Amino acid sequence: MQPRAYHDGADDGLEPLEPLDPEAIHSFSDLLSAMRKTAFGGRRVGEAYEILTTMIEDPDCFVVLTLSGAMTIAKMGKIISSMIDHGMVQTVVSTGALIAHGLSESVGRVHYRHQASMSDEELFRKGYNRVYDTVEMEANLNYVEHVVAHTLKRLEPGQTLSSEILMRELGRTLVEERHGTGILISAYLKGVPVYIPAFTDSEMGLDVGTWAMQEAQGRARNQVGGPSDDLGILRAIHQSYPSFNPYLDLNSFTERLVSAKRLGIFTIGGGVPRNWAQQVGPYVEIGNLRLGLHLKPPRFRYGVRICPEPDYWGGLSGCTYQEGVSWGKFVPEEEGGRFAEVLSDATVVWPLLMMGLVERQRAKQNAS
Repeated sequence: MQPRAYHDGADDGLEPLEPLDPEAIHSFSDLLSAMRKTAFGGRRVGEAYEILTTMIEDPDCFVVLTLSGAMTIAKMGKIISSMIDHGMVQTVVSTGALIAHGLSESVGRVHYRHQASMSDEELFRKGYNRVYDTVEMEANLNYVEHVVAHTLKRLEPGQTLSSEILMRELGRTLVEERHGTGILISAYLKGVPVYIPAFTDSEMGLDVGTWAMQEAQGRARNQVGGPSDDLGILRAIHQSYPSFNPYLDLNSFTERLVSAKRLGIFTIGGGVPRNWAQQVGPYVEIGNLRLGLHLKPPRFRYGVRICPEPDYWGGLSGCTYQEGVSWGKFVPEEEGGRFAEVLSDATVVWPLLMMGLVERQRAKQNAS
């Protein structure tokens, strides 16, 4: 056994840490940069800020923002719209519920804090839908349905829809009706596409389905010789489906990523939005194999994930970027890939990161 040597960390090129000095910190950006030289969760947040800054300031990097969890009910919607407004992201992939609750907010509806004294049975009777410690009014979602129906009536009859098309048109409706702020408003004004891969798993998906059935109901009742009883009309309604093709979304998103020089992904939570956004590399790779094409499979060079789920639970939301390398979704670190993963509640970490990013942008603008 060799005798133990007593190296100084500098001898092996180790990075020295530094005490976080409150007296030297004058901004969110200062704080986040200092946290990178601390340890534990603080270091992870600091590393996330560093990589986020790098990907956003890289002029050749196409940044994908993926969203899951009730972030708009949690009042994070303006952070999302601000990221779009400031040009920090070039496309959004989200759950439908998150966008629907944000749409409720955009048309002036309010979310309320849940009172523990109110049981879930009472909430149901009063038309309150609880999301942990917050409630969404069913009346809010009914009003959202009116906005969706108004938008659908404006579209070409028989037009094949995708989530990208419908989100763009909803944004147009909100802008033309002079609503305030919101994700779809910012996305429409900035030309940022919004994709909802699990579209039917959302209030808006149900709205589109019931709208198509209402249209069929009117045709069935007005049809000469058509069914006159409720059961017959119901059968006619259930045979009517909205013209919706999710492959329009998949191929549109793929074309955007294939044409980008570099890719970055900023993920809140995980779930379907994260996996759908990350599957483009394998999609192109198997297309090359089976179709005889020679496209370069797009892989993400930068990645930042904020999600409390660890990988050992086995869920996709907790999957590490390193694991994603094995699927051909990410550039390996030894080839320049840079990734940070913060195992925390996004409502705690995300606002801090956003304030640092905005401060940095303002400082650069003032300097120029």
